[in-house]
Amino acid sequence: MQVLILYYSKGGNTRRLAESIAEGVSSVNGVEALLKKTDEVTKEDFVNAEGIIAGSPVYFGLMAAELKKVFDDFVSVRKKMEGKIGAAFSTSGDPTGGKETTMMSIIQCMLIYGMIIAGDPMSATGHYGTACVGIPEEGTLENGKKLGQRVAELVLKLRTGTK
Repeated sequence: MQVLILYYSKGGNTRRLAESIAEGVSSVNGVEALLKKTDEVTKEDFVNAEGIIAGSPVYFGLMAAELKKVFDDFVSVRKKMEGKIGAAFSTSGDPTGGKETTMMSIIQCMLIYGMIIAGDPMSATGHYGTACVGIPEEGTLENGKKLGQRVAELVLKLRTGTK
């Protein structure tokens, strides 16, 4: 089974957080992480994934246009995404820079795609997803791994009935 970690990153902070999330996904036996930038992802990547964890830097309190374009362009496969696990992450340049509203904009798209939304686990922050300001610090990277692991475990549980 595969979990797609889809992201847009201009300066590298979102990419680094995406990599830690992929590590968390890969730590679960039977689940493979597929790490793709927005300009690399295909509809087949979307459809073949049992879960998608999407991330973006904050752009005016919302996801970057590059990530939104993927959701817009792939609307033809929307019904094939129903019942799959979705999660979000974000990075910002300021402590009040809109990380949560950015994650909510991603979550809104996933809900419209019919996906089942997972926040990060209580052992992380227990909120909408993983987020940070600037370069992800060790604690944030650890929370990213926990989010990836949680989504991978949920995918297994949903598809096979096991954890």
